[in-house]
Amino acid sequence: MSYFDAASAAPLHPVARQALLASLDEGWADPARLYREGRKARLLLDAAREAAADAVGCRADEVVFTPSGTRALHTGIAGALAGRRRVGSHLIVSAVEHSSVLHSAEVCEAGGGTVTRVAVDRTGAVDPAAWAAALRPDTALACLQSANHEVGTVQPVAEVAEVCRAAGVPLLVDAAQSLGWGPVEGGWSLLAASAHKWGGPSGVGLLAVRKGVRFAAQGPVDERESGRAPGFENIPAVVAAVASLRAVRAEAAQEAVRLRELTERIRARVPELVADVEVVGDPERRLPGIVTFSCLYVDGEALLHELDRAGFSVSSGSSCTSSTLTPSHVLKAMGVLTEGNVRVSLPAGAAEEDVERFLAVLPEAVAGVREKLGAPVPATVVRAEELVVDSLGKRCPIPVIELAKVFGRVPVGGTVRVLSDDEAARLDIPAWCEMRGQEYVGEEPAQRGTAYLVRRVS
Repeated sequence: MSYFDAASAAPLHPVARQALLASLDEGWADPARLYREGRKARLLLDAAREAAADAVGCRADEVVFTPSGTRALHTGIAGALAGRRRVGSHLIVSAVEHSSVLHSAEVCEAGGGTVTRVAVDRTGAVDPAAWAAALRPDTALACLQSANHEVGTVQPVAEVAEVCRAAGVPLLVDAAQSLGWGPVEGGWSLLAASAHKWGGPSGVGLLAVRKGVRFAAQGPVDERESGRAPGFENIPAVVAAVASLRAVRAEAAQEAVRLRELTERIRARVPELVADVEVVGDPERRLPGIVTFSCLYVDGEALLHELDRAGFSVSSGSSCTSSTLTPSHVLKAMGVLTEGNVRVSLPAGAAEEDVERFLAVLPEAVAGVREKLGAPVPATVVRAEELVVDSLGKRCPIPVIELAKVFGRVPVGGTVRVLSDDEAARLDIPAWCEMRGQEYVGEEPAQRGTAYLVRRVS
């Protein structure tokens, strides 16, 4: 089995395994106690904190360990907002942040705060000028990921940090996807990360809060981890997490070159091997191991099952998955095709022959899914150079399949009106038009659902 979902969770690094086993014997006691076993545990915890701070690029007393990356983000956002409540309760996030950040934004709004969600371009990147425009006198905090978890696009963190610094607003960076590749550049104020993204054990997060940042921990606090992560520290897991971070950093420069070549190969060859595919994300400013593409006329969940049967573990941001009936908020914000979405995220050490085998298997897998979906004969009504396709009650990618099947029946200048009540159609029909060089006219209310108008221009 070829595991190509490292952006969700990287396999446990051998160094992490060794450190975990070794520290189980030395790091089990309470590090707050003064007896010998407690002192041993404290030495391990302090050494791990020093090493983590060195990797992050901050002081050791600015780092705390949390039970997860999600907890680190929730704690960081809540604490920074509370610490600056006299300034205001306005929060800025990008539209493509991880769901844990967006959930915190919803909590902020529910508590009477306001949130600005900064839009991204078609590659998934924010514009620092748009970020500057979102800043207000009552802005308490801004949050920006260092790199996107679904498409790999690297954000202009240094530029955004400078904009925030000039306005006196702290910037929290979600560095979960990038910290294993190197420190985050720029004058950030808070930083969060998660060990299982770089090959450490799950259940360890990291939160760094720079000195001078106003911060008020929320909820019950105790004397551990500066009051920001109450509870007994999982010292063996923390030691293993930091050991693996140091190990992957030592390998990062060389491995980045190798993985970038493999993902560039996928980016270039998938559109050659499979028709009607859109490769998404920034082609240059991107993480080394992530490549994402979407296939027209394909059910994302069905394609993942086909690839799983062929021996490949990949993930999807498609709306056609068992966990959600709405498209990925990242793909939606980018305005790209959502149906048949596949994210390949290569772990360190991914073999070239596995990538070649994936490229060999993919065309047949896509063709099989398209064949199984078939070409349902749509209910059509011809009206003076306009064709009406009734796709009401049909989920993605059927509305786009039916559009494609009948599009050739209208003359150049004619239109096709697609009736659909699936939210994904609002994204996928315009994306189809852009891919095929046709004109998307817009949408209109219909008696049921929505009518999407497409004009044939060639």
